[in-house]
Amino acid sequence: MYQCSKYNNRLNVTGKKIKELRIKNNLSLSELSTKLALMGIDIPKPSLHKLETGKRILKDFELYGLAKIFNVPLEEILSDFISELEKDNIF
Repeated sequence: MYQCSKYNNRLNVTGKKIKELRIKNNLSLSELSTKLALMGIDIPKPSLHKLETGKRILKDFELYGLAKIFNVPLEEILSDFISELEKDNIF
């Protein structure tokens, strides 16, 4: 069986920021799932919860769809991860 890599014991680096943006935009998991579905991106409510808690991998097209829904640049969703890398002088 294929074992996915984890970063800090999470399958994605964006879950916390996605939850923060969802709450900031007053969206429930169901509402966010519906908005994504209208874009042709199928992430059911339980999968969104897993995404926010780092228990699901985020696909690149899903990241783009979330950025469009939240009306933020992709870097905003990745900002916590980027800050962590910069803090640790990784790049």
